[in-house]
Amino acid sequence: MDKRVLLHICCGPCAITTVQTLQDEGYEVTGLFYNPNIHPLQEYLKRRDGCLEVAERLGFKVIVKDDEYRPQDWVRDIAFRENNRCFHCYSRRMERTSQIARRGAFSFFTTTLLYSKFQKHDEIASLGRDLETPKSRFLYRDFREGWKSGIEQSREWGIYRQQYCGCLFSEYERYHKELGA
Repeated sequence: MDKRVLLHICCGPCAITTVQTLQDEGYEVTGLFYNPNIHPLQEYLKRRDGCLEVAERLGFKVIVKDDEYRPQDWVRDIAFRENNRCFHCYSRRMERTSQIARRGAFSFFTTTLLYSKFQKHDEIASLGRDLETPKSRFLYRDFREGWKSGIEQSREWGIYRQQYCGCLFSEYERYHKELGA
């Protein structure tokens, strides 16, 4: 059985135990860094570089889609959908991951979004199942079990750790209290 998996990666810390779990299960992991939601550009670069550092440490390849970093397209996707923005954000990234997985003849695809206890886990899993094909199936795992050890490992390695999901809205929600209003 071919055990090649394309793993969408949102950041370095989320990749650590996710990749280790997949490697322990015998999967050949290739990462995909595609995140047009991340704002601002400097944040995107820090997360991308963290992803690449983890890949170097754990010995897997990463496809980086810097040429597809167009946050203006992401903003158009979620405009007037702010209350359901996460679904549209997950959908954009999962759709692109499944497309690349099919084109690259990966037997499976999955995402580090399933690692975070702050993401809408069931929504992500449902999207993945909707996008699978007989040739490229969605590999579901509840990676949240590795949450604490992933945090500890990222701190030990000095991997950049972000304080919000990535988008302009999540940044505002995280820091708006600093306005004093």
